Amino acid sequence: MPSDTSATRRVEFVLDLICVHSYLAFTRLERAVERRRADGARIEVTFLPFRIAPDAPAQGEPLSDRHRRDFGAEAERMVEHMAAVGAREGLELNFDRAVFVNTFRAHRLLAAAGGQGRGEQMAERLFRAYFSDGLNIGDPDTLDRLAAETGVTLVTTGDDEQAGRELTAELARVRGLGVRQVPLIRLDTGATLSGAQSEEIYLQALSRPALAG
Repeated sequence: MPSDTSATRRVEFVLDLICVHSYLAFTRLERAVERRRADGARIEVTFLPFRIAPDAPAQGEPLSDRHRRDFGAEAERMVEHMAAVGAREGLELNFDRAVFVNTFRAHRLLAAAGGQGRGEQMAERLFRAYFSDGLNIGDPDTLDRLAAETGVTLVTTGDDEQAGRELTAELARVRGLGVRQVPLIRLDTGATLSGAQSEEIYLQALSRPALAG
């Protein structure tokens, strides 16, 4: 059946870049989006920021240390389970290398990328940097390199300060919507999908008509 390509479909994805469930949801959603785009659909994915650990250190610390504090003896079992889930999705999740860090700067870069039409590429690179490469995505020099890799132009110092204020306001706005955990995906059908759903569920959701108006 031919796809309805008359209008651009809208998807809002609330995420945090150190959230493994956000990474899984992103990977599956992107695959569903690409399948719909291959059928001729126009889909715009917008990322909304959320921080699962706003108290995380700006300088970063080994994720394994945080896991031990939060989960104790269960940490190793949990990490092995999630690594296996990731592997089934084709993702390399190196929790032992990850640097647990405050994601404010990373969200600011993702917002800049979204404004330049490179949000999806930037989200993928930031997730991979954190979970696979063991990079500190709170470090300005690291973010500069990732931006260059992805073709994102960084803002000047004055604009950077404004971007920080805008991100603070956006984080508060998202919280004000009642979001308390991620991932959360809102579609123009009126549907909201929480947690890391399957690729097929995302595909079905994207195949439903958008709300009129």
